[in-house]
Amino acid sequence: MSWRCDLTGKSAQVGHKVSHSNRKSKRRFLPNLLNVTLMSDALGRSVRFRVSANALRTVDHRGGLDAFLAKAKDVELSPQALDLKRQIKKKKTAAAAPAAAPATSE
Repeated sequence: MSWRCDLTGKSAQVGHKVSHSNRKSKRRFLPNLLNVTLMSDALGRSVRFRVSANALRTVDHRGGLDAFLAKAKDVELSPQALDLKRQIKKKKTAAAAPAAAPATSE
């Protein structure tokens, strides 16, 4: 399993561990990943993701999973999140289409 956030694409970074004598050795900076279950309001179901703590705060800030995915770039999302984004968009356009149909008068 890769150390990669499903929503933001945040992944492990590489740097140096520097000792007191200033010797440098390679190390990895891993993101703070959490296994969470998020609720999609449009679909009415919950979805499991592996998300960074920073992304979880952003989801809350933007007003939920649906709003976050609507604003997110496709290249950052995992295949599971991208599929969910397409489903939500399809559901919202299907719900808006009957309301936008012109009313017939007799």
